[in-house]
Formats: sequence, C-alpha cells, structure tokens
Amino acid sequence: MVGRHSVRAQRVRTGSRLRRTAIWGSLVVVVGTVGAVGAANVVTGDTTSTTLSGTTTTTIAGTTTVPSTTTTVPVRPVTISLSAVGDTELGNSPRVPVNPNAYFAPVKTALAAPIVFGNLEGTFTSATNSKCVAGDSECFAFRVPTSFAAVYRSVGFTVMNSANNHSYDFGTQGVLQTSQVLRASGIAQAGLPGQIAVVREGATKVAFVDFAPYATTNNLLNFAAAHQLVARARRLAPVVVVYMHAGAEGSSADHVTRTTEYFLGENRGDPYLFAHDAINAGADLVLASGPHVLRGMEWYRGHLIAYSLGDFENYENFSTSGDLALSGILHVSLTSAGSFVSGTFTSVRLSAIGQAFVDPTRASATFVNQLSREDFGAQAVVIAKDGTIRFTSG
Repeated sequence: MVGRHSVRAQRVRTGSRLRRTAIWGSLVVVVGTVGAVGAANVVTGDTTSTTLSGTTTTTIAGTTTVPSTTTTVPVRPVTISLSAVGDTELGNSPRVPVNPNAYFAPVKTALAAPIVFGNLEGTFTSATNSKCVAGDSECFAFRVPTSFAAVYRSVGFTVMNSANNHSYDFGTQGVLQTSQVLRASGIAQAGLPGQIAVVREGATKVAFVDFAPYATTNNLLNFAAAHQLVARARRLAPVVVVYMHAGAEGSSADHVTRTTEYFLGENRGDPYLFAHDAINAGADLVLASGPHVLRGMEWYRGHLIAYSLGDFENYENFSTSGDLALSGILHVSLTSAGSFVSGTFTSVRLSAIGQAFVDPTRASATFVNQLSREDFGAQAVVIAKDGTIRFTSG
C-alpha cells in the first residue's frame, strides 16, 4: 500500500524520488512456482476438457449396417478463476487482532477462488529494527507475527504482493523472514526486485508481476525493465497478471488523472500510462491498490484494468471515514490464453477499526461505476446490480 495516513497523522515516506532509469542491467529474476501437487499447493483444483468426435457403425440383427453421423461436441475453453483485493494489514505488533482468523471470517466466503491475490502492506517478522525513529508519530512501520502467514493461507490467499513502500519496514531481516514464512505457508510472493510469482489452476500456469515506484521493488518508473519482466512472465505462463502499487493517496485521490501523481513530494508514477503499457507489453489483467481509496475500472484493448481496489483489511491503523471505508472483492475468469471470460465485483465496507464486511447496499459498486464513467467514458466498466462486470464498449 502506498501507505495511507492514519486517523492521527499522515505517514512520512522514507523513499526519495526515483528515476525511471533504475539499475536493471544485472536483473536477476526470482520465480516462485507453486505447483498443483503436494502439501504446499497453492491451487488444488483441476480444470479438464473433453473432445468427443468420430464415426461409428452399428450392426442391427446381424443383417443391416447403419452408419451413424459424425458428431462433434463443442469443448468449452479451459478457464482460470481468481479473486483480488487491495491492501491488507493486520496491525503492528503487539497491537494486532487476538484472533486473526475470526477477523477475516466475515469476508472469507466472498473471497473464495482457486487463486486469491492481495497486497501485503507490511511484514511477517519478529525483527525489531524499524525504519521509524522512536517517538516519530508521522512514520509508520508494520509487522505482525510470523504465524499470521498461515492465517492468510487458511483464509484462502495464494499470492501476496510485496511491491509497496512497507516491504522493508523492518529492514533486510524483515524482508527475508516474510519471504520465508510465505513460502512455508504455501503462498507465492511477487514484487521484490526481479521476482515473478507463478501459480497454477489445474494445468494452467498464471504469472504475477508486481510493481511499485521504488528501487527496492520491481520499479514501475522504469518502463524498459518492466517490459522485460512482463515478457519473461509471458514465457513462464500463458496468463500474465500485472499489479501496480501506484498513485496519490487519500479521499481526494479517487480519480485517475492520466498524469504523473505525487504524494508527500514523492513520485508515485502515472497509473494510466503504466497500466496501458503493461497490457501493450503482454499483460492480460492489471490490478492495483495504493491510493487507499477505490478507483474506476477500464476496458482497454479487450483487457480489464482495476485502477485501485482500495484498502481491504486493516486493524486500527487507517482512517475509514467517508469513501475510505469503501472496498471490494474482484473476481475474474480468463481463458487459458488470457482472454477475459467474466467477472464480478462484491462491495465491501470497513468498520471503524478497519475490519471488512460484505456490504448489501452496494455502495462500493455504485462509487466505482461513477468513477469509471467519469474517467473512462465509453471504455468504462459497468458493475450491474447483481455484481456482474459489463462493458459499455470494447
């Protein structure tokens, strides 16, 4: 999450402005592949298809041979299904939920899918070397117990993003420990420099390539390097999902400006330009969060772009006033070649302490529809009353 201001104060970002020409000459790609067999499976479901065709001959009473017609039964394309949410952050040790499983319970069913993606806003670590100086009320660093990684897996998460401004909140130790417990829990990680996560639904591989405007992550300010990573992901899997942690923050940052956005003087990228470029480079779906508020969704060259899924789950750290309390769960089905098949959006509302609940009033869907219409016109995604995603044009 491009950190959001808490109820008491806005965060002070420690990163400096980054140039698009970050050092990528010695790029090493780390690929985390989680298979479909074994105790550490990320995905347990299989997708199969069957083709029935041919010509048969039937002999009746031993005297008459009647050739049957050749029948071809159309085979439905193999599809993969995933759900995605925005920023998740369950407090800062020792101030964390007593029962994190119960905290997730109100949205667990709505979140369910073979592949479940979310942004990890912080770390799973016992490290104590925070980036924040003691007594600094405007700096925020997040860590939760390492045991919480297994909680995320039990809730359903299979892929977590670390391309954000909080992955290094507790230094190298925090990063390494987070990666270790995610792997041990059967959750693929994406977003650290050169890192691509590959998961599977049945026989179909899906690659996640995640970006943020920082040199400590896959850097979205470096378009050339981003192209290389997306191209490499395409060679690893037939379906490629790009995530970007980008854009300004807060209730006034709900529109896609189509320009470079800044927060506290820091270059947070041009989400519109980057999302389009990612699809041009080979991405099949673009997801995003970071502004801590929902943004609109666009249909671009036959592909879906969700410009911000907002905050999904937090614990007494961020403001939930006004539209900051609105969130959602996006479900998308794609063919095994990456083409869009269908999608749904479930409205979610955050409580005063940041806990997520499914919202029957559909306030989030109404808000996203308004933003999509205002920002993208004929290319806007429309969320129907039943949550189905529709397109005004293609």
